[in-house]
Amino acid sequence: MSDAITIHQGDWEELGDTAGPIRHRVFVVEQKVPEEEEWDGRDAISLHFVAYRDEVAVGAARLLPDAHIGRVAVLAEARGQGVGQRLVAAAVEAARTQGHPSVELSAQLHALPFYEQLGFEAYGDDFLDAGIPHRNMRLSLVD
Repeated sequence: MSDAITIHQGDWEELGDTAGPIRHRVFVVEQKVPEEEEWDGRDAISLHFVAYRDEVAVGAARLLPDAHIGRVAVLAEARGQGVGQRLVAAAVEAARTQGHPSVELSAQLHALPFYEQLGFEAYGDDFLDAGIPHRNMRLSLVD
């Protein structure tokens, strides 16, 4: 079996039917994020990414117009296989292409090491988002 991971990029109209159920399963079902917090009305203005492993959708992420990466979600059965790294890399590259000098995200505390290995640096104090401890992180895109 091949473990080929591919990333599709597009708007919510194109990718929402695939990204939405992944996010629902990870955030609403697994992490108990309230529906109204997950569906924040910002999907229509965001660029979306869906990761496929062997043509099966296994992860999703989005890039807001202000270069914030968010809603990075990988299904449990695909974690630890590079899916999240590929999603974040695609979002970072899209932000770079759009001319942003940096990208930012709010990471769940347990995910700080994941983002640090991708070059992100944490800043500021911890805070709660949907009852889950987070910390802001930034990656410069300027050499």
